Amino acid sequence: MRRKRAQYFRQYQWSNIFAMIRNNRRDAAICADQAKGMLVVITGATSGIGYTTARKFASQGANLLCINRNQEKSEKLRNEIESEFGVKCDYLIADLSRMADILHVSQELAELSSPIDLIIHNAGVYLTRRELTDDGFEKVFSVHYLSSFIMNYLLLDKLKAQESARVIMVGSEGHRFAVWGLRLDDLNWERRRFSGLKSYGSAKTAQLLSMLIFADKLEGSGVTINTMHPGAVKTETGQENGPLYRWFKRNFFDKTLKSADISAEALYYLGVSKEVDGVTGKFFNLTTLEEPAPPAVDREVAAELWEVTLKMTGLKERKIQAEP
Repeated sequence: MRRKRAQYFRQYQWSNIFAMIRNNRRDAAICADQAKGMLVVITGATSGIGYTTARKFASQGANLLCINRNQEKSEKLRNEIESEFGVKCDYLIADLSRMADILHVSQELAELSSPIDLIIHNAGVYLTRRELTDDGFEKVFSVHYLSSFIMNYLLLDKLKAQESARVIMVGSEGHRFAVWGLRLDDLNWERRRFSGLKSYGSAKTAQLLSMLIFADKLEGSGVTINTMHPGAVKTETGQENGPLYRWFKRNFFDKTLKSADISAEALYYLGVSKEVDGVTGKFFNLTTLEEPAPPAVDREVAAELWEVTLKMTGLKERKIQAEP
């Protein structure tokens, strides 16, 4: 750990921080191309960024398959999208903090007869107190990282066979909160004092590291994978926290934030625009390319995290059992 801290300390550059500050003031590039006939999978589509993104793609002719937690909200979204835009809006119900649900929807997607043109991993959570899932994983890490990892991993064969697709993970500049990188020996925050910002930063760093390996495995397949920071926008993230946090968020944070429409425009550009054809393994601040923090580009840790994740999720054993 000390060796890594020294390494990262040497790699940090003020120019990258200044670039991030400049990029935070920029608007998203606009894509004028239509998405007619595309099949777009979006997680967490009933509110916030997911909701505005679903409407944006539907307004441009895309069919949707949304993965949400709430049945009633999903029905409402489907009725709204189909009646307003005349496209198909299906949904699957899943709690992306539960391994069984993640595996189930991943299998459903893998067995689709139609190609998936775009996957947007948007579902997220922010917690001020450590919370474990039913499977014993720290919840922020599970929702932000494990769910997208498992889905991407189990869809590799389908996406490669299609020879064309895009995967976008909604990341965050918040990955920079994990200043000294991941603690691979303590991903569940059992040995350290839990911090909401640091746990969020760790999950987003893990997401970026997994992107590097997925990009390698998808090289030459016609499938790309990228991560984007959605801007400082107002969402419902954090509602699971206590009344003090919710009051502070409502009366202070939310008043400084922008509409989630800018995130939807950025995701549409990254999902459709020919300008990013073949671009993979990159981090965007909205639609501007940006260099992540040093811990998020450490390929040695990325490879270690990959193996740790396969083991902790049981995916390695699952793959072995599936082999003839």
